[in-house]
Amino acid sequence: MKATCQREGLLAACQLTSAAIPSKDVKPILKNIKAVAADGRCTLIATDLEVGIRLDVQGLTIEEPGEAILPAAKLIDILREARDTQLVIEADSSACTVRGTTSPLEFEMPSEDAGQFPDFPIFEETKYHEISAGALREMIKRTVFATADETARYTMTGVCWELEGDQARLVATDGRRLALAEGVATATGGHTTQGTSPVVSRKAMSLLERNLQDDPEEMVKICLRRDDAFFRTGRAVIYCRLLEGRFPDWRGVIPKKHGVQMTLNIASFQAAVRQSAIMTDKDGKRVTFKFTKDRLTLQAQGSTAGRSKVEMPLDDYTGNPVDINFNPDYLIEFLKILPADAPLELRLTDGGKPALFKCGEQYSYLVMPLT
Repeated sequence: MKATCQREGLLAACQLTSAAIPSKDVKPILKNIKAVAADGRCTLIATDLEVGIRLDVQGLTIEEPGEAILPAAKLIDILREARDTQLVIEADSSACTVRGTTSPLEFEMPSEDAGQFPDFPIFEETKYHEISAGALREMIKRTVFATADETARYTMTGVCWELEGDQARLVATDGRRLALAEGVATATGGHTTQGTSPVVSRKAMSLLERNLQDDPEEMVKICLRRDDAFFRTGRAVIYCRLLEGRFPDWRGVIPKKHGVQMTLNIASFQAAVRQSAIMTDKDGKRVTFKFTKDRLTLQAQGSTAGRSKVEMPLDDYTGNPVDINFNPDYLIEFLKILPADAPLELRLTDGGKPALFKCGEQYSYLVMPLT
């Protein structure tokens, strides 16, 4: 394989593709990117055997078609540090060489047999849903942060998808909070997840989100099968194995009734939470929220640091006074993904029940109180 490429474009493509490279040692060849140059285009492929991506690269002139293994980390370093606008990449089963077009730059790295790189299925489905890239990116951003870390229940380390008719729902929870984002989707061929609870890993969700940066109006095709999932954008196909196990019954934890309701200014509320959290302990973060008819008081007491007290006015408050304790991190992470001028409604039952935040009709965030 031999091609002349635009340095910046290839750098961006390699950085995006390398997000699928395994962080742990699985197979040595998986630390690389496979390049396939044919029919006037070049496709970069990376996988960790659970998540994979095929990404079409623009701005290349292919002089010799073929397949090659590109050492990902070293190639990205070269592309980042080189100053040539264009670079020539030539590779076979034994070596990969990168040369400058306007400078005497030359790097040679060992390569491998491209035929040894594992493949994964291609998108050939006739049943799928479509969602606009802009809407899907916002839904991912509003849920993926609420997934659990790898020490928690396996299915909670990913995002649950529900695609039924013209409705799309993404749900994430770590057992202490829950994020639900809804949107409009279009079904083709009768595609549905009804009766199932497919869960896509956080790594695959993050990789998908990074591929939705270009055109918010572009339609993304989504196919969720029994064991795996496909996502197709204009220039990429992302494949992943679904997480095993059943996702928690999230509908059962969302309160149906509430006695307290109010409207919050996001910017003011976020500032008050961040200020009050300054005096919390790292190992036991706790802020007491005292809600009254016209005022919210936030108080924290650290074991050694001291104490904090922050107040902010409340509007449109309905219900009795409520005192409730929260981990401030769960609120800060949620608030920072919202537009500062978006409408935010808070619904409470009492100090021992979950708090429900609503940002419009299509986004809900539930937080468990600290006891």
